[in-house]
This record gives sequence, C-alpha cells and structure tokens, in this order.
Amino acid sequence: MPGLNTSSLPDLIFSVLFFFMIVTHMRKVTLKVRYRVPQGTELTRLTKKSAVTYIYIGKPVDGMSHLTGGGSRIQLNDKYASVSDVIDYVSEEKNRMSPEDQQQMTVSIKADVSTQMGMITDVKQALRQAKAYRINYSATQRK
Repeated sequence: MPGLNTSSLPDLIFSVLFFFMIVTHMRKVTLKVRYRVPQGTELTRLTKKSAVTYIYIGKPVDGMSHLTGGGSRIQLNDKYASVSDVIDYVSEEKNRMSPEDQQQMTVSIKADVSTQMGMITDVKQALRQAKAYRINYSATQRK
C-alpha cells in the first residue's frame, strides 16, 4: 500500500492559520461589569474607532456588588475606578493618541440601563474637567 503524501500539509496549515489571524480580532478589555445597553431611535455609528475611548458602567460581574451597595461600578480598561480616576484616565488616553486623533477624541460611555443618572452625570462632569467634550452613549436600535 503506498504511503500518504503529506508534503502540502504545512502549506494548508499555514493558510488556515493566516485566515484566522486576519478574520479574528483580539479583545482589548476584559469586562468586569455587566451592562445591558439601552435602546434608542436616532443612532449613528462612530466612524474613527482609533479616536474612541470607552468607559464601562454597570453591575460587577465578580460578585463585588456588596461593596457598592448593589449599585454600579465604573471600569476603565481592565480595572475598577472611581469618578476621580476618570480625569487621569482620559488625559493618559489623549496623550497616547496622535495629534489628529486628539482633535477627534470621543469618549463612549457604555452604561447599563439600570445605572442611576447621578453616576453618569458625575462621569460627565469629570470628562468636562478633563476637557473631553465629545461624549457618545452606546445603545442598540429600538425595534
């Protein structure tokens, strides 16, 4: 019985590997808060994703809600933060961007539908102090 010719197998494996490297995207942030995005009617898509900084607000996933009295927590990158940390976070993100992205910097707030408006207002005030005036609220299309 003749042997199986496997000389083209490495080419096939590298082709499949290259395909998955192109198609998949790496998650930048591990979410520590759970949020259900609110629904809206007049929504637009963000065009330049490189100039977008995300702030997540929601209930903790890891059972740490007893520390906040069952309320929401703020997540910046991979860690929990307070409202006062938002100013430094936005300044650091702005310094990492190119000069043209700094002009178009948008802060996208991804908040849970049950988050109290007081916390979102506090975050907005901190963004105002950090001179981040373009604010976006993430939502899904209402059906």
